[in-house]
Amino acid sequence: MKTTGTAYFLARLPIAFSMFGHGLVRIPKLEKFSAGMVKSFSETWLPEALVRPFSYLLPFLELLTGVLLMLGLFTRFANVLGVVIILCLIFGSCMQEQWNSVFTQMIYGIYFALLYLFADNNKFAIDNVINSSKYKPVL
Repeated sequence: MKTTGTAYFLARLPIAFSMFGHGLVRIPKLEKFSAGMVKSFSETWLPEALVRPFSYLLPFLELLTGVLLMLGLFTRFANVLGVVIILCLIFGSCMQEQWNSVFTQMIYGIYFALLYLFADNNKFAIDNVINSSKYKPVL
């Protein structure tokens, strides 16, 4: 049982750091990132009124997903959030006909789904402290 818990932890960290890194590098240059995203969708039928708000929200969602997965906090929610992010990115990549990106994003989606599936093995996580019988939150 120790091995599966360790394996899950080791599988959780790479995608956590990837999502964290995506958000971390984009937030300081948010305006530039947003402008680039809007420009890249200018030749699609997606309106700027949808692309621009999403471009401002995306880095924060990526950062949040990464932090939650690093800590093992709300792990199942973080994996669902990761899949939702990836679904949005897949849709956008399809609109741009960026099929290589779609393939990479599908790998991320599968990764999140597998982490969700095997979340019962999430042994090194804050979730376990919160859910332990010893921890009784004050209401």
